[in-house]
Amino acid sequence: MAGILRLARPLNCLMSAVGVGIGGIVGVGSGAWGVLAGPLVFAAAAAAAFTAGGNGLNDIFDRETDRINHPDRPLASGRLTLGAARIFVVLGFAIAALLALLINGPALGIVALNVLLMVSYEAWLKARGAAGNLVIAYLVGSLFLFAGVSVFGSAFDPLIRTGILAALAFLATLGREITKDIEDMRGDVDRHTLPQLIGAKRAGAIAAIVLVLCVALSALPLYLGVLGIGYAILVVPADGMFIYAALHSAANPARSQRVTKYAMIVALAAFLAGAFL
Repeated sequence: MAGILRLARPLNCLMSAVGVGIGGIVGVGSGAWGVLAGPLVFAAAAAAAFTAGGNGLNDIFDRETDRINHPDRPLASGRLTLGAARIFVVLGFAIAALLALLINGPALGIVALNVLLMVSYEAWLKARGAAGNLVIAYLVGSLFLFAGVSVFGSAFDPLIRTGILAALAFLATLGREITKDIEDMRGDVDRHTLPQLIGAKRAGAIAAIVLVLCVALSALPLYLGVLGIGYAILVVPADGMFIYAALHSAANPARSQRVTKYAMIVALAAFLAGAFL
């Protein structure tokens, strides 16, 4: 049981569930505690199950390198067999799909696509740099998209709100992943990352452009009138942090990716505030 829990990484699963819950609150506000609470709970549980399966899949593919880099992990240490890990992964993805089926067709479609992308990422896209960055950015953004399709009902405002949040999460994560690759250039000898292909300066410029696009997109909820004054107040410091990260993406990638992470948290708080104020 200890090996299974270590394989699942419960804290990561909880973070995914919380992310979907926040996305649902952004989408429907106080409606998240009403008739839409059931689908949102199913969605949060599905996200947790998917994350558990994805973590197990990661350990399966990385089991050889983990014997050196992470010898305490269950497969690397021998506390869990490869067969048991594979069964766990299949169960995690199957539970996520079943819960999504109880919500609606679009939710099931997102889970199916995410499983396909997760397997593709671990099998070969992870070593291909930019393609892997795009997959990770999509998977992070899809948490909020998943929340949106789970609670939208017959009104489209929730889909607009969560769709914009998903797009912001995609862009911010993509910019952060590129800057992390700049930071890890010396150690990434077995990966074809964007900085290795075009150089740190050009990769930093691309990361900066992505983060500036994130700032530009943040004005859309105000333009469309789907979020209130609370969003307008909090999104300003978030945008300032994104711009700061963009300016330092090549010169100081470690600082840039940390600031981007904090900016994402502030932006999330802005969406939450805008849903109620």
